[in-house]
Amino acid sequence: MIAGPADRLAELAARLRGLLAAELPAAVELRRELHRHPEVSGDEARTAEVVATAMDAREAPAVAGTGRLIRIGPSLGPAVGVRAELDALPVPEETGVAWASVNGAMHACGHDVHLAALTAVVRAARGAELPVALLAILQPREEAGPSGALEIAASPGFAGHDPAAVIGVHLQHQLRGGTVAAAEGTINAATDDFEITVTGRGGHAGYPQLAADPVPALCQCVLTLQQLISRRIDPTHAAVLSVGMLHAGHAPNVIPATATAQGTMRTLDDRDRDFLRIAVSEVVSDTCRAHGCAGSVTVMPHEPALVNHAKLTAACQPLLRQAGFAVDTQFRSCGADDFSYYGRQVPSVMLFVGSGTTQTLHDAHFLPAEDTIGHVARAMLAGYLAALQSGLVPAHT
Repeated sequence: MIAGPADRLAELAARLRGLLAAELPAAVELRRELHRHPEVSGDEARTAEVVATAMDAREAPAVAGTGRLIRIGPSLGPAVGVRAELDALPVPEETGVAWASVNGAMHACGHDVHLAALTAVVRAARGAELPVALLAILQPREEAGPSGALEIAASPGFAGHDPAAVIGVHLQHQLRGGTVAAAEGTINAATDDFEITVTGRGGHAGYPQLAADPVPALCQCVLTLQQLISRRIDPTHAAVLSVGMLHAGHAPNVIPATATAQGTMRTLDDRDRDFLRIAVSEVVSDTCRAHGCAGSVTVMPHEPALVNHAKLTAACQPLLRQAGFAVDTQFRSCGADDFSYYGRQVPSVMLFVGSGTTQTLHDAHFLPAEDTIGHVARAMLAGYLAALQSGLVPAHT
C-alpha cells in the first residue's frame, strides 16, 4: 500500500518527536548558559552567536541588526517560520539559582526557554527529511523598540524564504503546566504608550492662589482617564488604560510649573484603539483647562493586536493533544507581543504554554522549570506540522 499524505505526516511527526527527545538534555544546558548571560534589546549579538552556533548555523546572515534567519530542509520552495526572541529585560535577578544572571539583566519573560527549545527543534529537524523547510527566526528587540518583528517581517531576507506561515510559542504564567492555549482570533492586545504634559504656573506652596498648580490637574486627569474604560468602552470588549509613571516638582514647598505622566493603552478592538487615542487627549485638555492649566498628550503607537489565523490554529489543536497537552481554546489577554507583525504578512499562530510558576512574567523571581523547554519545543513542532496539515503550505510529499 502506498502511504497517503496523512500517513506521511504521522510518520514525520513520530520521527521528529523521537529526534527532539534526544536533543533536550543539551537544550537544558543551553538554556542555563543563555540565562546566565542575558542581553537586553538591541544588544543581543552574543546571544545570537551562541544560539546560531548551537544550531550549527554560525554563518547565517544577520537580519534586523542582531537577528538571524536559519533555514533547515529544502533550499527551494516555501518555508514555515518558527520564532524565538533573543532579548532579555533590564531586571536584576532574584532567583538565587546557581546559573542566575551575572550582569544585572534577566530572562524574566522566558526567552531563554524559547531559544533553547527552538534550538532543539532545529537540531531534530536536521535529522529528518523535511518536506517543507523550517525557518528558525531568531528575533531581536521584542521587549523594546524599534520592533525586531516589524523589521524582519518587512525585510527582503524574510520574503526570500517564501514564508507560508509563522509559528510563535510563549510561556504564560496564567496557564497551568502541561496546558497549551491555541485560541482563534484576537488573542493579544494592540498597545499604545502615551505621555501627558500639564503646564501651569509655578510658585510658593504657601500661596497657591498666585500659581496655577499642575499637580491636582494631573491627578484629576489620571482618575478621569480610568472612566474611559469603565464608561465609554463596551463592557464586553477587553481594554486597559494604566498610568505607570508620574513626575512633578523638586521640593515640597514649591508648586512646579509642569507635571508629567506616562502610561499605556491596550485594546483588542481597532475601533476602541482609535477612540481611546482621541478621547485621552480630549480628557486631558478639558480637565487641565478647568484647573487653569494647559494639557497635551503625545501618543506613541506600538504593535497591533495579535490575531491567530483560524485555519492554522484549528490545525494545531489536535496535534497539541497528540503531543500530550491539555488544550485551552479560549485564553486571551491584554498582553502584547510584536509577533503580531508577522500575521500582517502571512498566516500566523501564537501558542501559549503554561509555565507552571506562581511568579508572573517580568518578575525578578520568574524561573520556569527545565521541563518547560520540552513543552515549548513540542508546541513549536506541533505548529510546524499544523502548517503542513492546514493546506496553507503547498502540497508536500
